[in-house]
Amino acid sequence: MSTHPSTPPTGPDDAEPVDFVVDLTSQEMLRRAQVMAAIGPDWDPVEVLRGEEAAYDLLYSGLDAEQQRTYDELVAAGVLPGRGDGHAAA
Repeated sequence: MSTHPSTPPTGPDDAEPVDFVVDLTSQEMLRRAQVMAAIGPDWDPVEVLRGEEAAYDLLYSGLDAEQQRTYDELVAAGVLPGRGDGHAAA
């Protein structure tokens, strides 16, 4: 037996809500597979993280006193993550 009314609603007040479900599981699995294929078999996530750490060390190296003060304020405010002893690399 159908749960839908036998006559269509005549106005906006007569309309019943309709369940609308979209399952994107298969699309998400396809997207992930395509990302991994694009990255390739030589991808090394640990090496990538090491490279990012080295880039951050270089980015925050050689700061003058004013830049160091600003860096320390940003770390204290939680804007930048703390690194090592709490100071930018020399």
